[in-house]
Amino acid sequence: MNAAPQLLKRAGNMALSSNPTVADIDITTHGSDWLWAVFSVMATTGLLTMVWSLKVSRGERAFHYLSAAILATASVAYFSMASDLGATPVRVEFNNYGPALVDGQRPTRSIWYARYIDWTITTPLLLLEILLVSGLPLSTVFITIFFDLVMIITGLIGSLVESTYKWGFYTMGCVAMFYVFWVIYGPGLKSASHLGDDFKKAYLYSSLVLTILWTLYPVAWGLADGGNVISPDGEMVFYGVLDLLAKPVFALFHLFSLRRCNYSSLHLKSGKFSDYEDLSANHFRSMESGKAGEAGVAGNGVNGAGVNGNTVGSDTTGANVLHPAPATQMHNVTQ
Repeated sequence: MNAAPQLLKRAGNMALSSNPTVADIDITTHGSDWLWAVFSVMATTGLLTMVWSLKVSRGERAFHYLSAAILATASVAYFSMASDLGATPVRVEFNNYGPALVDGQRPTRSIWYARYIDWTITTPLLLLEILLVSGLPLSTVFITIFFDLVMIITGLIGSLVESTYKWGFYTMGCVAMFYVFWVIYGPGLKSASHLGDDFKKAYLYSSLVLTILWTLYPVAWGLADGGNVISPDGEMVFYGVLDLLAKPVFALFHLFSLRRCNYSSLHLKSGKFSDYEDLSANHFRSMESGKAGEAGVAGNGVNGAGVNGNTVGSDTTGANVLHPAPATQMHNVTQ
C-alpha cells in the first residue's frame, strides 16, 4: 500500500535534495520544476533545428548552426540551474525580500553564474544572427560583439558585489547595451537596406524582436540580483520567459524570415571544398595540363613562344635551338 506513494516521491524532482541550496534566499522545488521545463524546450528546439539543417544545402547552414549552438548552450545552463547547480551566495544590499537578518547579518541570495556563462556565449551568437544579415564590415561586427561582452561581464561583476558599487557596473552594462542598439539601428539597418527589401525586412523584424526583449533583462536584473525585490522563483520565471522568447522563438522566427532571402548575396557560403570538390578537381587537372603544356614548349621537337618574341624549336640533332623572331630575321636579311 505504501509502495505507490514512495515510487511517486522518488519519480519527482529530487534536485534540491541531491544538491541543497547554498543561500538564505534561494529557489524552491517549484522553481526547479520550471527550469526543467525551460530546459526541455531549449533542448528539443535545438534538436529540431539540427534536423532542419539537414534539409538545407550544406553551404547554407550558417544560421541553422548558429541557432543550434545557442540552444545547446542554453540547454546546458538550464540543466545546471534546474539541478540547483551553478550558483553562489552573495549578501543582499536591500532587504526587500526574505528575512531581514540571518545570524545577525544581511541574508545571502543565490547569484546564478551559470546564467552569465550562458549569456557570454549566446548573446554574441544572437548578434551574429542579425549582423551577418546586415552586410556590415567585420570591424563593426567585432566591436559590437565586444560591447555585448562588456554588457554581460559588467552584469556578472555587479551581481557579485555586495555594496552599492554594483550599480556602477550596472550603468556600464546599460551604456554598452545602448551602443549595441545604436549599431543595429544605425549603420546596420542602413547596410541591410543595400542588400534588398527581403534582407532589410528580415533584419529589421529580427532586430526589433531581439532588442525589445533585451531591454527587459536589465529590469529583471534590477529586481533580482540588484534590488532583491522578487523571489528567486519569480526571477527564474522572469528570465525563463525572456530566454524562451529570445532563443528558441527568436531562432525559429529568424530562420523563417530568411527563407525568401538570397543566401548567396551574403557571401557566407560554407563547405566550399565539399560542395565544389568536382569543380576543384577539374580546375586542378586543367592547371596541371597547362603546366605540362608549358614544359612541352621548352621540350625537344616542340615549337612554341620564347623570350622576347623568339621561338623555341629543335634542329636536326634534336637539340633545342632559339630561333630569332620574324622581325629580327627580316632585319638580318636586309643587312
